[in-house]
Amino acid sequence: MTLAFRAIVHHNPSMSLGTWDEIRTAFNVARLGTVSGAADALGVHHATVIRHIDSLEARLGVKLFQRHARGYSATEAGRDLLQVAQATDDQFSQLVNRIRGQGDAVSGELVVTSLPALSKRITELLVRFRERHPEVLVRYITGEKLLRLEYGEAHVAIRAGRKPQNPDNVVQPFLAKEVALYASEGYIQRRGRPASDDDLAGHDFVAQDNLSSNAPFLRWLVTTVPPERIVFRASDFGPMIEAIRLGVGMGFLSGWEAGDVPGLVQVIPPRPEWTSPSWIVTHVDLHRTTKVQAFLAFLKEEAKEW
Repeated sequence: MTLAFRAIVHHNPSMSLGTWDEIRTAFNVARLGTVSGAADALGVHHATVIRHIDSLEARLGVKLFQRHARGYSATEAGRDLLQVAQATDDQFSQLVNRIRGQGDAVSGELVVTSLPALSKRITELLVRFRERHPEVLVRYITGEKLLRLEYGEAHVAIRAGRKPQNPDNVVQPFLAKEVALYASEGYIQRRGRPASDDDLAGHDFVAQDNLSSNAPFLRWLVTTVPPERIVFRASDFGPMIEAIRLGVGMGFLSGWEAGDVPGLVQVIPPRPEWTSPSWIVTHVDLHRTTKVQAFLAFLKEEAKEW
């Protein structure tokens, strides 16, 4: 409990904090800033929202919101309530996701997250998994953001780089992604093929936008060539591949990624120091559920062909 709430309770030792419905209502008003927004989010009448706020403020003996023409702004006590209610709401969402994952059937929502570089292969795999289990509703989320498995934001995460260390997660090795340096035939005709690493400083490169990434090949690149030679950067993997194909510059790809793009030339073969390990990560509470186990088995079997 935060300092402001401790003070309220200290001066009102006999009070209760009210029902969860009232607290949840206040949480949504603080989050959305208006009574109408909270009413829509909760599926109740706006009069119910006002009644809950008035009742909770009367019980606490403190104003949670400042009313103004644009809506409601949380006071210090209201902001404290928002923090407490946010943690409770997150825990409740986590519980709901755990319960949903405990059925014996391979059905319901399956949330998978990975880096964009794997999106093409994972998408194809998820389509085949649904063909086998048509009762599954797939949500596939890509990007740099690490979703919180402990709050049920994803059932299965495929992550690259250092081995994840969260003790509440089950971490299994997945792929050791070998990459090589590729360029288009048109780029090689215009700029020539580098004879050694020393020649690379005179060439152009395509890379991901986040140059501080821990990907081994990217760390090697930023220490080998001047930053101005990385002339095309993208947050998504698709535009990076397209830029390499169009001859903007050279870039790192795995063999199976390069094999999907006609007209690419391998400039430098794979090196051990460029290899990026990846991991399958699940939360311990969901790891043994039927749905997650079915997907993990399917994923590992399909990935043998990669």
